[in-house]
Amino acid sequence: MNRLFRLAPVLRARKAQEDAARGAVIQSRAEIREAQALVKRRHLELTGADAPTEGTARAMVASLVARQSLAASLSDAHRMVAEAEEATEEKVEELANAAKRRRAVEMLAERHAEAVRRHDLATDQQNLDELAVTAKARNAARGVDATREQRANPLRHGGGTAADREAAGRAAANSMAAQRPSVELADPTHSRTAWRAALIAAQRDGKPADIQDDSTGHDEDRSRA
Repeated sequence: MNRLFRLAPVLRARKAQEDAARGAVIQSRAEIREAQALVKRRHLELTGADAPTEGTARAMVASLVARQSLAASLSDAHRMVAEAEEATEEKVEELANAAKRRRAVEMLAERHAEAVRRHDLATDQQNLDELAVTAKARNAARGVDATREQRANPLRHGGGTAADREAAGRAAANSMAAQRPSVELADPTHSRTAWRAALIAAQRDGKPADIQDDSTGHDEDRSRA
């Protein structure tokens, strides 16, 4: 997947156009304020220049001409305000269009960034899944329960916990003991008493004493008079 946004130069150009349109709107609004200030000045000048009521004819004519000039200037100032306001409306519309064009390309950039993010997440998840499968296969080969992280056979390779190994060893010992044939051992005290009784009987009958002591496991040859 291409991680670079191919329309990045277009987006930069649209942002530059929007900035230029915004600057034009600011300039146009400043011209409106200047025209409005000129109207106020011309209005004050016209108000202060009263029509002459007395004097020579030439002076009166000159005063009237001056008032007409101030009135014309005031009219021009009002026209400048109207033109500045109309130009400002056009500049505001251009700014709105530039913002729409910039936003359209910006949305494409956001979609591309989201696609890259999803691709990276999917790639990371795939790598994690592959690592998990590899670890599970490796643990299965070593006889380890991957879900509990302990060996399935505690006696294999010395794995598992100490308690598991001890319990398994005890169970194995009991199983081996149960498979051995049982051997009954005689009571040592009873065997010694029986041996003495047999020895006394043999001496009484005059027979040689060749009797095995079951309590010790050795043959004793004793002759007593």
